[in-house]
Amino acid sequence: MALQPEEITRIFLQDGAAQYGGEAVTQLQHALQCAHLAELSGAGPELITAALLHDLGHLLSTKTEVQSQTEDDVHQYIAIPFLRGVFPDAVIEPIRLHVDAKRYLCMADAGYWAALSPTSQRSLELQGGPFSPEQAAAFIERPYATDAVALRRWDDQAKNPAATPPTWVHYAALMRRACLQT
Repeated sequence: MALQPEEITRIFLQDGAAQYGGEAVTQLQHALQCAHLAELSGAGPELITAALLHDLGHLLSTKTEVQSQTEDDVHQYIAIPFLRGVFPDAVIEPIRLHVDAKRYLCMADAGYWAALSPTSQRSLELQGGPFSPEQAAAFIERPYATDAVALRRWDDQAKNPAATPPTWVHYAALMRRACLQT
Protein backbone atom coordinates (compact mmCIF):
# COMPACT_ATOMS: atom_id res chain seq x y z
CA MET A 1 0.00 0.00 0.00
CA ALA A 2 1.55 3.29 -1.09
CA LEU A 3 1.67 6.13 1.41
CA GLN A 4 0.51 9.53 0.25
CA PRO A 5 2.27 12.66 1.57
CA GLU A 6 -0.51 13.27 4.10
CA GLU A 7 -0.05 9.77 5.54
CA ILE A 8 3.72 10.20 5.69
CA THR A 9 3.17 13.50 7.51
CA ARG A 10 0.91 11.76 10.03
CA ILE A 11 3.56 9.06 10.66
CA PHE A 12 6.35 11.57 11.26
CA LEU A 13 4.23 13.86 13.43
CA GLN A 14 2.82 10.94 15.42
CA ASP A 15 5.92 8.73 15.75
CA GLY A 16 8.79 11.11 14.96
CA ALA A 17 9.40 11.95 18.62
CA ALA A 18 11.09 8.55 18.96
CA GLN A 19 14.82 8.69 19.60
CA TYR A 20 16.98 8.37 16.49
CA GLY A 21 18.98 5.29 17.50
CA GLY A 22 21.59 6.24 20.07
CA GLU A 23 21.85 9.83 18.83
CA ALA A 24 20.83 12.99 20.72
CA VAL A 25 17.99 13.82 18.30
CA THR A 26 14.56 12.43 17.50
CA GLN A 27 13.58 10.81 14.21
CA LEU A 28 11.74 14.00 13.23
CA GLN A 29 14.65 16.29 14.13
CA HIS A 30 17.00 14.08 12.13
CA ALA A 31 14.70 14.05 9.09
CA LEU A 32 14.24 17.84 9.14
CA GLN A 33 17.96 18.50 9.61
CA CYS A 34 18.87 16.15 6.78
CA ALA A 35 16.35 17.81 4.43
CA HIS A 36 17.62 21.23 5.47
CA LEU A 37 21.23 20.28 4.70
CA ALA A 38 20.10 19.02 1.28
CA GLU A 39 18.23 22.26 0.64
CA LEU A 40 21.22 24.37 1.72
CA SER A 41 23.35 22.38 -0.73
CA GLY A 42 21.08 23.36 -3.60
CA ALA A 43 19.44 19.97 -4.08
CA GLY A 44 16.15 19.80 -5.95
CA PRO A 45 12.78 18.73 -4.51
CA GLU A 46 13.36 15.03 -5.23
CA LEU A 47 16.69 14.79 -3.39
CA ILE A 48 15.44 17.00 -0.54
CA THR A 49 12.48 14.63 -0.23
CA ALA A 50 14.82 11.63 -0.23
CA ALA A 51 16.77 13.30 2.57
CA LEU A 52 13.55 13.94 4.49
CA LEU A 53 12.26 10.37 4.10
CA HIS A 54 15.48 8.34 4.08
CA ASP A 55 14.81 6.84 7.53
CA LEU A 56 11.04 6.38 7.19
CA GLY A 57 11.76 2.65 7.32
CA HIS A 58 12.80 3.02 10.96
CA LEU A 59 9.33 4.34 11.77
CA LEU A 60 7.67 1.55 9.77
CA SER A 61 9.87 -1.24 11.16
CA THR A 62 8.43 -3.77 13.56
CA LYS A 63 11.83 -4.44 15.15
CA THR A 64 12.28 -3.29 18.71
CA GLU A 65 15.12 -1.01 19.82
CA VAL A 66 16.87 -4.02 21.40
CA GLN A 67 16.64 -6.00 18.14
CA SER A 68 17.98 -3.02 16.18
CA GLN A 69 21.09 -3.02 18.38
CA THR A 70 21.87 -6.65 17.54
CA GLU A 71 20.65 -7.03 13.96
CA ASP A 72 20.20 -4.75 10.97
CA ASP A 73 16.62 -3.55 10.52
CA VAL A 74 17.12 -3.07 6.73
CA HIS A 75 15.23 0.22 7.07
CA GLN A 76 16.48 1.36 3.67
CA TYR A 77 14.28 -1.29 2.04
CA ILE A 78 11.24 -1.25 4.34
CA ALA A 79 9.91 2.09 3.11
CA ILE A 80 10.37 1.41 -0.62
CA PRO A 81 7.05 -0.43 -1.25
CA PHE A 82 5.24 2.39 0.55
CA LEU A 83 6.86 5.04 -1.66
CA ARG A 84 6.63 3.33 -5.08
CA GLY A 85 3.92 4.73 -7.27
CA VAL A 86 3.92 7.98 -5.31
CA PHE A 87 7.50 9.18 -5.84
CA PRO A 88 9.94 8.87 -8.76
CA ASP A 89 13.19 6.89 -8.69
CA ALA A 90 15.02 10.17 -7.98
CA VAL A 91 13.46 9.99 -4.48
CA ILE A 92 13.35 6.23 -3.99
CA GLU A 93 16.80 5.16 -5.17
CA PRO A 94 18.89 7.46 -2.93
CA ILE A 95 16.84 6.18 0.01
CA ARG A 96 17.42 2.57 -1.01
CA LEU A 97 21.15 3.18 -1.52
CA HIS A 98 21.98 5.39 1.47
CA VAL A 99 23.24 2.50 3.64
CA ASP A 100 25.41 1.19 0.82
CA ALA A 101 26.69 4.76 0.42
CA LYS A 102 28.00 4.57 4.00
CA ARG A 103 29.71 1.29 3.18
CA TYR A 104 31.13 2.91 0.01
CA LEU A 105 32.42 6.00 1.82
CA CYS A 106 34.28 3.84 4.33
CA MET A 107 36.27 2.47 1.38
CA ALA A 108 36.53 5.66 -0.71
CA ASP A 109 37.27 8.23 2.02
CA ALA A 110 40.12 7.31 4.38
CA GLY A 111 38.85 9.47 7.25
CA TYR A 112 35.16 8.68 6.90
CA TRP A 113 34.85 5.77 9.34
CA ALA A 114 36.64 7.62 12.14
CA ALA A 115 34.29 10.60 11.70
CA LEU A 116 31.15 8.47 12.12
CA SER A 117 29.32 8.63 15.42
CA PRO A 118 29.69 5.54 17.62
CA THR A 119 26.08 4.62 16.80
CA SER A 120 26.79 4.80 13.05
CA GLN A 121 29.97 2.76 13.46
CA ARG A 122 27.99 0.10 15.31
CA SER A 123 25.20 0.02 12.72
CA LEU A 124 27.78 -0.19 9.91
CA GLU A 125 29.00 -3.50 11.28
CA LEU A 126 25.41 -4.81 11.34
CA GLN A 127 24.97 -3.57 7.76
CA GLY A 128 27.89 -5.58 6.41
CA GLY A 129 30.87 -3.32 7.13
CA PRO A 130 32.90 -1.32 4.60
CA PHE A 131 32.78 -2.28 0.94
CA SER A 132 35.75 -3.96 -0.67
CA PRO A 133 37.43 -1.94 -3.45
CA GLU A 134 35.52 -4.01 -6.03
CA GLN A 135 32.18 -3.49 -4.29
CA ALA A 136 32.86 0.25 -3.99
CA ALA A 137 33.70 0.54 -7.69
CA ALA A 138 30.51 -1.31 -8.66
CA PHE A 139 28.39 0.77 -6.27
CA ILE A 140 29.47 4.21 -7.50
CA GLU A 141 28.59 3.23 -11.10
CA ARG A 142 24.95 2.58 -10.19
CA PRO A 143 22.27 5.10 -11.10
CA TYR A 144 21.62 7.52 -8.20
CA ALA A 145 24.76 6.42 -6.33
CA THR A 146 26.18 9.94 -6.25
CA ASP A 147 22.87 11.25 -4.89
CA ALA A 148 22.97 8.51 -2.24
CA VAL A 149 26.50 9.57 -1.27
CA ALA A 150 25.36 13.19 -0.89
CA LEU A 151 22.37 12.00 1.16
CA ARG A 152 24.68 9.91 3.32
CA ARG A 153 26.89 12.89 4.11
CA TRP A 154 23.86 14.99 5.11
CA ASP A 155 22.59 12.03 7.14
CA ASP A 156 25.87 11.92 9.07
CA GLN A 157 25.67 15.65 9.87
CA ALA A 158 21.96 15.72 10.82
CA LYS A 159 22.39 14.86 14.50
CA ASN A 160 22.58 18.24 16.21
CA PRO A 161 20.05 18.66 19.05
CA ALA A 162 20.44 22.46 18.89
CA ALA A 163 19.75 22.79 15.14
CA THR A 164 16.69 24.76 14.06
CA PRO A 165 15.76 23.70 10.52
CA PRO A 166 12.48 24.77 8.90
CA THR A 167 9.37 22.95 10.10
CA TRP A 168 7.68 19.91 8.62
CA VAL A 169 5.17 22.18 6.84
CA HIS A 170 8.00 23.63 4.71
CA TYR A 171 9.28 20.21 3.68
CA ALA A 172 5.81 18.71 3.22
CA ALA A 173 5.28 21.26 0.44
CA LEU A 174 8.54 20.18 -1.23
CA MET A 175 7.57 16.52 -0.75
CA ARG A 176 4.28 17.12 -2.61
CA ARG A 177 6.22 18.79 -5.46
CA ALA A 178 8.43 15.70 -5.72
CA CYS A 179 5.46 13.34 -6.14
CA LEU A 180 4.81 11.65 -9.44
CA GLN A 181 2.28 13.50 -11.55
CA THR A 182 -0.76 11.29 -11.99
